[in-house]
Amino acid sequence: MSNDCTPTFIKEMRLRLSMTQEELAQKLGVSFTSVNRWENGQTKPSKLARKQLQLLATDNATSKGV
Repeated sequence: MSNDCTPTFIKEMRLRLSMTQEELAQKLGVSFTSVNRWENGQTKPSKLARKQLQLLATDNATSKGV
């Protein structure tokens, strides 16, 4: 789970899910500002948020047959 908290990974995952920052924030139960700061490298997601991001990425890969 090393690269799932990098700004690039978060943004690419969000774009693969066809979500806006606001939509991802709502899905994770965080603010738009949090997602924006993660993607800009200003802050890092909490342990819980990283876990939720990993689940979203895994669910997305599974649903696409990866």
